[in-house]
Amino acid sequence: MSYEAAQNNESLQPPTHGSNRTNGNSPLEKDFSNGYDLHHNMDEGEALKRIQTAGSISISPELFEKLYLSPQNKVSGDLRKTFGNPTPLCLVGFLLSLTPLSCDLMGWRGSGGSGAASTGAYFFFGGLLMILGAIGEWILGNTFPFVVFGSFGAFWLTFGATLQPFYNAWGAYSPDPTKPAEGLTTTGFNASFAFFLLFMGLLCFIYFICALRTNIVFVLIFILLVPSFGCLAGAYWHLAMDPTSTIVTPLLIAAGAMTFVIDMLGWYLFFGILLASLDFPFSLPVGDLSRMIKGGSEKARDKGEHSA
Repeated sequence: MSYEAAQNNESLQPPTHGSNRTNGNSPLEKDFSNGYDLHHNMDEGEALKRIQTAGSISISPELFEKLYLSPQNKVSGDLRKTFGNPTPLCLVGFLLSLTPLSCDLMGWRGSGGSGAASTGAYFFFGGLLMILGAIGEWILGNTFPFVVFGSFGAFWLTFGATLQPFYNAWGAYSPDPTKPAEGLTTTGFNASFAFFLLFMGLLCFIYFICALRTNIVFVLIFILLVPSFGCLAGAYWHLAMDPTSTIVTPLLIAAGAMTFVIDMLGWYLFFGILLASLDFPFSLPVGDLSRMIKGGSEKARDKGEHSA
């Protein structure tokens, strides 16, 4: 971690080489305790106050990417020092919606029904927490995680609403208005809902390309989400063609198996972010990629320096 001293602050001495505390090879997210040597006539509280109000904090690109799942970017103001990191909140919402659904798709312990038993989780964990977290990412200026978490929050709200009779998603297709559940087996409903899943897969493919500048775990999550949505779309199209098709169950199980792997990757990533946020003496590697693929502005700057 590096610190930039306040202008004309004669009572604080800049840190010497090796004075910064580190967690393994990574600097702390926030550390004010040993950043400056205190002058003999200044108490520690006053010194920390000056550092917090006049100094600026920077963290390594690797740690920034690990905490925010986005390459380090510059934003005005001190919002990242003021507000907490919303990324773990988004991951909690995602994981506590997808993990039970994965088990339902594979039919573990007799589960099934497209995860309808977890409809409340889709609204309040997947939808509410991810939307709130996405707003937090937007406030902090983290565009990529804001878009990812916001779109998945909307996905879980959409999925939950589709399962709710109140929204009449499948009742509208029923040949008998008094029996809305019959719409679940119609060609129109299943074929139409499959297109939504198909284009969610396309969205995840775009996210996969963009995630190549974040970390390996995040990349693997999006790689697996693409075929997962493809299997789900295929299952619904086969239901549309033949409600008794024997291909539907294997497709659902395959989708459940892939999303379960995604769940384990997500729990690992969530645990790693919390460990880094709490300055644990050990950390979980996530395979930082933010420095392997240079950004366009960084390449232009290096080219300009080289030509000069």
